[in-house]
Amino acid sequence: MKRDMHCTPLALLALAALAAQLPCSAAPVPPAQSDPELRAVVQQAISEAQCFADKYDSAVWYTLMEPKLRHYVKDDKERLEILQTVYCEAHRSGASVLPPGLIMAVLEVESGFDRWAVSSAGAVGLMQVMPFWPEQLGMRRYELTRITPNLHMGCAILRFYLDGERRDVRRALERYNGGIGKRDYPDRVIVRWTRYWHGADDLGRGPVKPS
Repeated sequence: MKRDMHCTPLALLALAALAAQLPCSAAPVPPAQSDPELRAVVQQAISEAQCFADKYDSAVWYTLMEPKLRHYVKDDKERLEILQTVYCEAHRSGASVLPPGLIMAVLEVESGFDRWAVSSAGAVGLMQVMPFWPEQLGMRRYELTRITPNLHMGCAILRFYLDGERRDVRRALERYNGGIGKRDYPDRVIVRWTRYWHGADDLGRGPVKPS
């Protein structure tokens, strides 16, 4: 789901519509993000979108991450929305740990923090969410280009795979990207997580380490 191009909103919608019409090829593993159990998980993540973050931890998070993200996202409003949403998704009440640094690394590798990014497979936005998700959730496809809905969906999917793989980060990333057994994608995410986006994963609850 690596970014291939930058698109205008109109071009993005056309590409996403085209991707949705393409036939699925037979494969030994399910396509990325297509697990049937995911629909309820993602729907719940959207309906319960709230931030239960500790104010002190939140301040530490912004202090550590805002200067790093500034290199990628020049718009102040977009940068703040990304940081706020990532932190809130990482600290969902009653949910398992989702390291915020890992989310940031996925965002960098998937889209370079470009909310208009579209992959060759038709995945859209910051976390390269597959274009069939909005229709399944009663949403409009253009919402994938919006920061908060895209992060709600992407983080719910990532947490689902991390839980399903018993906290094995590498396996979870392989499933998120739809490449079971392929090391390139998880290697790139883990390198960026541990070398650049680290430092705030122990806020709130204990850290999850790359495997």
